[in-house]
Amino acid sequence: MKRKRFVFDTNSFISAALLSGSVNSHAIDHAFNIGEVVVSAVSFAELTEVIFRKKFDKYLTEERKLQILQKLELDTHLISVKVIFDVCRDPKDNKFLELAVEAGAACLITGDKDLLILNPFKIFPFLPHRSFWKSFELTTQNNPSGTI
Repeated sequence: MKRKRFVFDTNSFISAALLSGSVNSHAIDHAFNIGEVVVSAVSFAELTEVIFRKKFDKYLTEERKLQILQKLELDTHLISVKVIFDVCRDPKDNKFLELAVEAGAACLITGDKDLLILNPFKIFPFLPHRSFWKSFELTTQNNPSGTI
């Protein structure tokens, strides 16, 4: 049986990294438990750039930032994206739509209003982090990777 695939936007990963035990952190753990979390080269590059912004230095050490990225690099599934969309109010968010469509994602988990306004898009819904929990039941499968 094919595992469900889930897409998170950059802000979701950053929030989870900054606040372990947060709704975002639990949503990401939940997604790893019930399926695959997917990234593209472009979305991972943005995450790398954002996490190394100076404003996060007071919350995360350089070593911790590298640990987070290495863990995600190992635990996520890299998808090659060929589709292109230009539909978001914020053009930088198109990459998440492209990834979700290319991956055949079950949903895109985000709190970004520029993405949520497009819900649903093509064949998948956008879900805020809390709604994700209600929509996808936790299975008994264990998360081998744990929290980022």
